[in-house]
Amino acid sequence: MEKFTFKKMDPGSAVPYELLLLADETIDAINQYIFDSDIYLLNDGVQDIAVIALYKNDSTELEIKNMAVLEGLRNKGIGSLLINKAKEIAKESGYTTLVVGTSDTGFQQIKFYEKNGFIKKGVRKNFFTENYPLPIYENGLQMRDMVVLTHDLSE
Repeated sequence: MEKFTFKKMDPGSAVPYELLLLADETIDAINQYIFDSDIYLLNDGVQDIAVIALYKNDSTELEIKNMAVLEGLRNKGIGSLLINKAKEIAKESGYTTLVVGTSDTGFQQIKFYEKNGFIKKGVRKNFFTENYPLPIYENGLQMRDMVVLTHDLSE
């Protein structure tokens, strides 16, 4: 794997919407959480190629609110690298749980998170139909519910 730099964005820096929009549908949706999140960028020496936004739910739980890798660089271990960095950050900060939510139609994403040590913990019913103005489709199905997965950091 090439030499990457992983860096927390400085507060006040321009929000990297072009990357964040790869994982979330609208700027309005991103703005609901991004200003209260810590944003980390992965750079390949030429450009930012991936982003992860971490949000403190409470003193024990850190949530991955957004994670995206440039299209042409997917399935090369970069997402797993971001997950491992998030686990490190969470552990160093004293969190006991890392949580992530994804669409019930996001079969690849669910499999990816499970491969990275997450387990299904619950479902937020009608999350996508209530929080987005227009229907969103993935894998030919309308996104409705959010599947919540957690990773126990004490392991």
